[in-house]
Amino acid sequence: MPRSTPLPAVTCFGEAMAVLTPVGEVPLAHADRFTRTAGGAEFNVALTLARFGVPTAWVSRLGDDGFGEHVLDVARGHGVDVSGVEVDPDRPTGLYVKAPGTAADGSRRSRMHYYRNGSAASAMTPELLTAPAVAALLTGSRTVHVSGITPGLSASAGRTCDALADLLRPRDTVLSVDLNHRPALWRDLDDGPLHRLLDAADEVLLGEDEAVRVLGTGTAAGVRAALPRARRILLKAEERGVLVLEPGRPDLHVPALRVDVVEPVGAGDAFAAGYLAGRHTGLPVPDAVLLGHRCAAATLVVRGDQPEHLPELVA
Repeated sequence: MPRSTPLPAVTCFGEAMAVLTPVGEVPLAHADRFTRTAGGAEFNVALTLARFGVPTAWVSRLGDDGFGEHVLDVARGHGVDVSGVEVDPDRPTGLYVKAPGTAADGSRRSRMHYYRNGSAASAMTPELLTAPAVAALLTGSRTVHVSGITPGLSASAGRTCDALADLLRPRDTVLSVDLNHRPALWRDLDDGPLHRLLDAADEVLLGEDEAVRVLGTGTAAGVRAALPRARRILLKAEERGVLVLEPGRPDLHVPALRVDVVEPVGAGDAFAAGYLAGRHTGLPVPDAVLLGHRCAAATLVVRGDQPEHLPELVA
C-alpha cells in the first residue's frame, strides 16, 4: 500500500528506553516515587529534529508493554513518524534509571543504570530492514542517523548495522554516525560492527576521548587518516568546541558555548540534532555546528535528556 504521507528527511535508527528518575533527588535506595520519561541516543535526536520542524522518522523495536506504549506516545506527540517501529510480543522495552549524583565541581552527574539485556531493541536482526515500511523510510530519507550504541546492543544488532550500511551504500542517502562510544557495551562483543559502521559513514561525529579509545588517535590528522571515506568529520573537544574536518579543505574550528552545567546527559544527542537540523535547512556548515552547540547548551542547563527550549533555527 502506498504511503499517505511524504517520506521523512531524516530517519533515526536505534533503541529507545523508558527512563525513571527519583522524585526529589533522593538516592535510589530511598526513592519510592519516580518520574517517567523516554530516552535513547537516536530517539533523543529524532524528537529534537521533529521539534525543529524537520520531517523525521524513527526505526526501532519495542516491547508490547506499557513502557513501549509510552515511548510511542512520546514519539507521536512530537510528530515523529513511527511506521518503522516493530513491536515484539515476547521481549520487553528497555529501561534505564537515573541515580542522582554530584561531581567534584558541584554539578549534577547522574549515574545511569541500564536494563536492556534481552530487550526488544537488542533482538533486532537484519530482517527488520526488509520490512516494507522500514525499507521505504531508510532508502527514501536524505539522511539516516545512527549511533555507535546500536551495534553494541547485541551480536544480531551488529549484523543489522552491517546490513544497514550495505543497504545505503549504493544510494545517495547520507549515513550519519555519532560514535557515542560506551565501553561497557563492548565488553563481551566483537567491536568489528562498530568499526565497519564508522568506515561506511558519510558524516561522523565523535569526541577526542572516544576517538582515542576506538581509533587509537584523537588528533585531527590521525582521525582523518582512520576515516578516509567520511565526507565530513566533527571532532568534538568538549569546552574547546568542534573541529570540522573535510577532504581538501582547511580544518575549521567552531568554539563551544559556555554555560553552567546542570546535567550533561543528552547534550551530545542535542548537538547532533541541532547540526542535522541546520544542514537540513541549508545553513552553512559552521552555522549548523553552532546551532548544534546552542542546542547542546540548552540541554546542559536542564535535568532532562532533551532541551526544554530550542534555539532559533537561524545562523
